[in-house]
Amino acid sequence: METTTKVSNRLTALFQNKSNNLLNIYFTAGYPTLHDTVTVLKALEKAGVDMVEIGMPYSDPVADGPVIQQSSLDAINNGMTIKTLLQQLKDIRKEVTIPILLMGYFNTVMQYGVEKFMKEISEIGIDGVILPDLPLDEYIEHYQSICESNNISNVSLITPNTSDERLLVIDNITQGFIYMVSTNSTTGNDAKKTEDNHDAYFSRIKNMGLKSPRMIGFNIKDHKTFTDACTYANGAIIGSAFVRLLAQSKHLERDILTFVSEIRK
Repeated sequence: METTTKVSNRLTALFQNKSNNLLNIYFTAGYPTLHDTVTVLKALEKAGVDMVEIGMPYSDPVADGPVIQQSSLDAINNGMTIKTLLQQLKDIRKEVTIPILLMGYFNTVMQYGVEKFMKEISEIGIDGVILPDLPLDEYIEHYQSICESNNISNVSLITPNTSDERLLVIDNITQGFIYMVSTNSTTGNDAKKTEDNHDAYFSRIKNMGLKSPRMIGFNIKDHKTFTDACTYANGAIIGSAFVRLLAQSKHLERDILTFVSEIRK
């Protein structure tokens, strides 16, 4: 299968200009309060992160651990929906320049309308989507052309159990980065339980010579786990640890700046 590089956006440009120590932060839209989405986004850019993932709340987030599950439930109770999120982000490109991805579950996108969703997020200036429950074959057959025609990078996930054959297929269709899930567990679990297997898994992927950039996520939570992950990939993704910070913060802008500084130190 030949690579078809049809997407050119802030995300693809980022990887062309920077290849190491990329920091990607996940947070849930509409959390801790409904109107914090843009505040958190602007604070993350000011703090120096390279890209952000905004979680679209879903009532059955099967890939997420208890911290993000609770933030999704709280955000839904706050009134967050896809329509509200897109309304909050409609002018975001006047203030934020770093790549923005939306992460969530395919059911919500399908209910909204896939073509409508991709068109509207493209018009806003969103660069990519991460939909963990969208099957790879379904994406290739039905949705790859929709993403690419709207200049949206679809990010595929891999786990320690992903076969080399499947990895090569993902590498060939990737228009952003490959999301390396660090364990076979959900987000926010104790990495110590599986860290003995990390080196073999991370090294296997690193030594395959894939052409797509790679970011490691799940159980990345502090400076050590971030820097360790960066030795095997282009960067790492922090979710639950950051959402936990948001839950406890009394001053979002100040606390976000401190959090990112501690990761980067």
